[in-house]
Formats: sequence, structure tokens, C-alpha cells
Amino acid sequence: MSNAKQSEKEFLRTYNIHDYEVPLTSVDLAIFTIKDQLLQVLLVKRGDHPFKGKWCLPGGFIDIHHDADLDAAALRTLREKTGVDAPYLEQLQGFGSGVRDPRGWSTTFVYFALISSDQIDLIHGGNADAVRWCAIDDQNVIPPLAFDHKPILEVALQRLRNKVEYTSLPAHLLPEEFTLTELQQVYQIVLGRLVDKSAFRKRIREGDFLEELEGKWRYGSNRPAQLHRLRKGQDTVYFSRLMSGETSAK
Repeated sequence: MSNAKQSEKEFLRTYNIHDYEVPLTSVDLAIFTIKDQLLQVLLVKRGDHPFKGKWCLPGGFIDIHHDADLDAAALRTLREKTGVDAPYLEQLQGFGSGVRDPRGWSTTFVYFALISSDQIDLIHGGNADAVRWCAIDDQNVIPPLAFDHKPILEVALQRLRNKVEYTSLPAHLLPEEFTLTELQQVYQIVLGRLVDKSAFRKRIREGDFLEELEGKWRYGSNRPAQLHRLRKGQDTVYFSRLMSGETSAK
């Protein structure tokens, strides 16, 4: 039967995807947390070729038999690498070329995730020999990364810092219960600068995305601090102005 007379059902019945060359397709994750008062990213050490022994972002090939879509592939990969679901997971963008992977033309869909470090008991397996958090300081000093993961991480870090300027995202880097001072510290750690306290508190009140935990306080050397948490079912809040202009001198 000629192609012109074939129905779509007949065409699909005889269609073979392997008649055409297809790229390697994967998902990779830039997983951020706050640990030891530093912004840190999760890295894994490759146990197999290519780039055996090199550090890279966690990721894996898409499982066409189990992953319903890209988000499902990212969530599965996240669970396999961390053992938890991230409170915040966002697709960053796709990267692809004929030179990023020596095995052939490849494409990856990159997500970034925000997780509180107290939720994670690091695990590794599959083709990973080791897994660790790596601090991102002002010079972005990290070990050489496999594939094109260094520029990918730079894009993810820039996206995170841009969104922190005008959203409530940093709350996802904290434990379930936290003080406003702890939230402000997280903003400052991610942005790499101080934020004026009064302007910050005003912004948080206007955003109305937190709820006070009645009778719960954090006790320390100073007076007790009220504990808060994200309102249940609360989506990301977008502020009407950027955080810039609210800095204060050290």
C-alpha cells in the first residue's frame, strides 16, 4: 500500500523508530541545599565510562517503559539519588549536541531542585561510586565536571539566584519549621549579600505565604523566636519588586 493510501493506524503499525538514528536522551538534576551556612550542590562520582572517576550532576537515561513524561523521569531520578521528593522541582532547559557525550549525539533535560539538607540521607548506586555535597562559594570552586555539566550548573545557579530576587523559593531550602531570621539568612546565602531586615520582614508579610506555629519557639542566646512554616498548598509567591536595593553594609 502506498503511503498516500495508508491510514495513520496502518502507518504507525509498521513504523519502526530504529529506522532512524535517535539521540541519547537523559535528565540531569541540579539539586541545591543549604548546609553549614553555605549554598551547596549535590554531585556524584561516575563509576563507569565515559568520564569514569569524574564528578557530575546526578542524572540518568529516560526509561521509556516507566517514565510517563519528563517530570516523571526527573522525579524518579531524584528519588533514586536522594531517597526523597523535593518540595520544589523545576525544569531548567534542554541541552544537546554531538560533542557533549563521547558516546554520540545526546540531549538532556535539566531540572533544578531545592531540598532541606535535614531531609536527605545521601545514597549512591548504579553507575555512581560516591555522592557528596559541594559548596558553591563566590568563585564557584567545584571539581572539574564530566560532560557539559559545568556550564549547566552555571545556568542553574543563575536561574536560582534570579528567582530568589522576586519569589518565595528559599523557603524550600529550610526544614518544615523555621524562624524568619533563618529564612532571611537563606536569602542572604543564596544571593551572596546581606538583606535589610525591616524591608525583608515587610516583604514576607505582604507575601502572606507563611503561618505562625502557635506555641512553638526557637530558643537561643537571644529572646525566643517564633517558628513558622509554609502555608499548606501554598504555591510559589511572586513579589512585585526585586530584592535588589534592600542590601545593607556588613
